[in-house]
Amino acid sequence: MSKPLTIEFSGKCIIVTGGNRGIGLGFSRALAKAGARVAIIYKSNKDAPKVAEDLEKEFSVKVRAYKCDVTNAKQTVEMFESIDKELGPVTGLIANAGVSVVKPALELTTEDFKYVYNVNVLGVFNSAVAAAKLWKGKKLENLSIVITSSISSQIINQAATNEPLTQVFYNSSKAAVSNLTMGLAAEWANHNIRVNSVAPGYVKTDQTDNLPDEVIQYEKDHIPMRKFATPDQIAGQALFLLSEYASYMTGGEHRVDGGQLIW
Repeated sequence: MSKPLTIEFSGKCIIVTGGNRGIGLGFSRALAKAGARVAIIYKSNKDAPKVAEDLEKEFSVKVRAYKCDVTNAKQTVEMFESIDKELGPVTGLIANAGVSVVKPALELTTEDFKYVYNVNVLGVFNSAVAAAKLWKGKKLENLSIVITSSISSQIINQAATNEPLTQVFYNSSKAAVSNLTMGLAAEWANHNIRVNSVAPGYVKTDQTDNLPDEVIQYEKDHIPMRKFATPDQIAGQALFLLSEYASYMTGGEHRVDGGQLIW
């Protein structure tokens, strides 16, 4: 009898940026459950070490939290090298960190732009490059990067019926990330590094961080909860893309939105 299809990461180390809350925590939990050693990257949340400790106890695998500002390229490279020495070899990355500023376009500032794009685009780029530098010249198999995009890269969210949510920097940054995925996949194909993105729809968590508060409240008031995903429903696609089952997949954006964009 053939064995059932299972995705497991025993003996592997995966880095998750922003892996201590929201969708990122869903990724970290799913990886730990699958047997991976998980390195959670966080910037300032003081609860991150406790999150890592709890996951380690629950799944009996090594989970560590590392404080790092992914908008700082040098610091990110050094942190990835440190993680590789402590928990490695690192074979996968989920670049998940993201922020938003909700303001009408006429009120947005250069500082707002830098804040959103530094985290959502530059931070993702720095993380991916740090992983690629870590892998350069090493004979490791199934090297995979998964980037968290969003269906917001393709639509304009509503704050109310026919009223756009005013977050043009967030939406455009996610569109940039979607194209960044293709560019990195093309450049690194010859290095056997796969790069894909996951585009979540609306996700309900205790610490929902992929939607501004205005959207969360509107969706709760107007859209049936069946349209919200749980983090584990998003995590499954990310784990698949990290796994050997996706060895022929690179440069793609994979929507996990419960059919939201069908309509």
